[in-house]
Amino acid sequence: MATPEIRSSPWVRVIIVNYNAGALLQACVAALAAQTFKDFEAVVIDNASTDGSADALALPDARFTLLRNAVNVGFAAANNIGARGCQAPWLAMLNPDTVAEPDWLEEMHRGTERHANVAMLGATLVRADDPSVVDGFGDVLSIAGIPWRGGHGSPLGMLPGNDVEVFAPCAAAALYARDAYERASGFDEAFFCYLEDVDLGFRLRLAGERCMQLRKAIVRHHGSAITGRVSAFTLFHSYRNRLWLVLKCMPFPLLLVAVPLNLACSLLLILILGRRGNPAMAALKGLFCGLLPPGFWSRRRAVQRSRTISTVATARLLVWDLCKIRHRPVVPL
Repeated sequence: MATPEIRSSPWVRVIIVNYNAGALLQACVAALAAQTFKDFEAVVIDNASTDGSADALALPDARFTLLRNAVNVGFAAANNIGARGCQAPWLAMLNPDTVAEPDWLEEMHRGTERHANVAMLGATLVRADDPSVVDGFGDVLSIAGIPWRGGHGSPLGMLPGNDVEVFAPCAAAALYARDAYERASGFDEAFFCYLEDVDLGFRLRLAGERCMQLRKAIVRHHGSAITGRVSAFTLFHSYRNRLWLVLKCMPFPLLLVAVPLNLACSLLLILILGRRGNPAMAALKGLFCGLLPPGFWSRRRAVQRSRTISTVATARLLVWDLCKIRHRPVVPL
């Protein structure tokens, strides 16, 4: 795969990973081209789409580049490809099923000025079909290793009026300091897709980085419009990656609590899936595969060696009230 062409050194490189997004891709690119903040370059990575979305894509201007993968390498690897050779100080990830408000990048730029030395910033995601409803206000992680999007389903007016610190940003619309992203080796490509952003956020938090959620940076999100919320594909990768996340990132004392809770909660949720007529076997297969993460010990050692915060500080980043999981019981992040 070729490295994206470097034309200059703008403030940010925006990466859009496309896989069969249909007409949503063009709408996403058009909204990016209409940004009031102009100092960006954009790389669209197509993961061997078969729906013609990449063929039909009209690039607005010379800031935009389209790269094609011969096969679907997954969301994680495609973003890493898009980040190669970047000279900009910031990397932005934007899903193809999003439509950014015209001042989205401007608000993200202002956010970096307000929050110096913060390596991760997240946008406020609202539902594309009803922007008065929150789709996500940062990612939350429980001690059971089950994450969810903060504020999901809440009225927009219920959100805090100002920026707040959160566990990690949702990569549907996120900003990362390029140097921190590179030190962490980007997204873990073994995850393929789903929870790779929570994993990256967790690893960066363990390394002492922080994440701020920007209230005024608004992006409309269709949400699982491409893979489906309870498709077999989604469930397999979500349940597998939840366990991988715990096994790789949790400090040892927390691991003793997190693994049993993860397995118990996952099995309960799989039972609920089956009763609702969803593909529970795909989730069960994912959970089983999660018990055997590739290169587990070497990957875990690398993460824990880079950890600079204490186990107590890590515990404070997590949600310990397991009753909150019931509000997101089956729908995976």
